Amino acid sequence: MVDWTQMHDCYGDVDRVPALLERVELLDDAEAWEELGYRLVLEHDLVFPAGFAALPCLMRLASKSARARGLAGTILRRAAGHHGCDDLLADCADAIAEFRTLLDRHLRSRPGDYLATFLDSLAAKEEYHWSAALGDFTDDFYHLACPHCAEEVTIAIGDHGRYSAIRDWHLGDVDRRRLRPASSEDLTGTGRWMHETALRDGRAALADGIAHLFGKAECPHCASVFDIADEYASANRPVLP
Repeated sequence: MVDWTQMHDCYGDVDRVPALLERVELLDDAEAWEELGYRLVLEHDLVFPAGFAALPCLMRLASKSARARGLAGTILRRAAGHHGCDDLLADCADAIAEFRTLLDRHLRSRPGDYLATFLDSLAAKEEYHWSAALGDFTDDFYHLACPHCAEEVTIAIGDHGRYSAIRDWHLGDVDRRRLRPASSEDLTGTGRWMHETALRDGRAALADGIAHLFGKAECPHCASVFDIADEYASANRPVLP
């Protein structure tokens, strides 16, 4: 049972969020949903204790409410931040597991909000770095250090090309090298899930981008070859308690 007297929102209030949750559950009120959103999540990264306390209710409503599904996903995507609510998040483990199943069903329906749901699914799997970084591969860039020479390498995956390069702020991306995509047989773990799910749901462009993201790149500076996803994840994966 949530002790709401300890669960402040972004305004420091402890009584408004439970009242709003009751209101949206009974009436599905648009104004109440809007107020919930800005009380629970501030800007891009901050989630307040009331947000994590509200997760079980939001996830329970998610099967019949797109607003609940979206707000629960928004909160989960920010769960790797410094919020001091790890105990509240741990208490939601069962609800999050059920939420992952619900999100997968929604993905299978090939919805208009496919990419957002895909990112929410990654957050529900605690793959927060991919949830924050993955785009639709029309104009995606990843910046990382070559593991052999430490040169900063730009990885481009989009309509403009699929390459590694050295970024020159006057000349643009120079000394480009073509990326080497992973085959479906080579993919494992999260990369395999991402690729197979995108293919299953008819998202060929997303699947192709993921194959390149989990493939290999050549450093234009030292010509060494490295795994893109491994280097990006090691530099960006949050340390979880």
